[in-house]
Amino acid sequence: MEQPMSHDDAISKQRARNWAWIWLAYTGFLFIDPIFEPSLRLWLGTLAVFAIFLAVFNGYVRATDQGSPTRSWMILATFLLGLVTFPWNAGASTFFIYTAAFLPFSIKSTRHVLYLFVAEALIILAEGYLFHAPGHLFHIAWPNTFIAIFLLFVIGGGNIFFAEQKRADVKLRRAQEENVALAALAERERIARDLHDVLGHTLSLIVLKAELAGRLLERDPQRAAIEIADVEATARTALSEVREAIGGYRSQGLPAELELARKTLQSAGVALSCESPLPPLHAAEETVLCLAMREAVTNIVRHAQATHCRMRFTTSEDGYHSFLITDDGAEPKLHEGNGLRGMRERVQSLGGRLSITAASGVTVLIELPRHSRHSIQTSCAIV
Repeated sequence: MEQPMSHDDAISKQRARNWAWIWLAYTGFLFIDPIFEPSLRLWLGTLAVFAIFLAVFNGYVRATDQGSPTRSWMILATFLLGLVTFPWNAGASTFFIYTAAFLPFSIKSTRHVLYLFVAEALIILAEGYLFHAPGHLFHIAWPNTFIAIFLLFVIGGGNIFFAEQKRADVKLRRAQEENVALAALAERERIARDLHDVLGHTLSLIVLKAELAGRLLERDPQRAAIEIADVEATARTALSEVREAIGGYRSQGLPAELELARKTLQSAGVALSCESPLPPLHAAEETVLCLAMREAVTNIVRHAQATHCRMRFTTSEDGYHSFLITDDGAEPKLHEGNGLRGMRERVQSLGGRLSITAASGVTVLIELPRHSRHSIQTSCAIV
């Protein structure tokens, strides 16, 4: 399916049309014979041929699409005009040159273009042989015939190179435009995933603390005020995280994320235990695990009705870092929504694996390929 022409492409094509008229300068060869051997008949014939070529050239320039049937007809008309004019005006060899110059930009196949060059040369040679006898009204000198064929191949061959270069430039520009469009789409998807994970987690914490403050408002106003202050601080944090998600998520690291998870689970009455060293991770891997932890904690708070959550980091013998999150909540009906889908896409983008099972709670297992890096001697001991 043909893509619509962009505004830049339209401007580029219009500019190319305007510049094309400069090549009419080569029609000056038509007027060499009338100038050096002036005659009314020769001048009238040359001016008539020049007017016809102007119409043909205008048709060719307007039919800018490669492979356009109009272009092919204009090229054929130019060549026939040269054959008709060449026997009585040697400057008509310029029409053969125009034909050779047009063909590479109108036909993609270089082999077909070369075949047409050879066919043109043979036709010109045959015409030269037919009209080579001197002393007649229509006469073509052999030097003119060979010069026309020579220029046909030289200029035509050069234009094959320029046409291929132009096609390569167009292809490269289209590839770059496609890459920009794909990058924009990927960025929108990333922002959508990150906003879901960041806001889902933080808003859940705000709801929990607001509900707790509401229950404490009458019997413990001081504690309620503390919870309200936490709600305000969490809301400010959410605003900052939204800005980070839009500009590109910048994780504060797994230790900070673990502390945030502990606070969120504690507000929901869920204890968190984690007793294992953190594996050596690259920044992208750490970001994926941080966002996965947020999504898992948010789901525990919203749906699990759990009392305990356990996290464990290990490194397997098959070269994978494993991150396990499990809870003791009710066994839910697993449904992969935007959050879990985003988690899976992030893990798979790093060549990892994600598995989720439901049996006496939910278990989320993330496995990321191990990369060589200095070990991070940080451990999580949150109980």
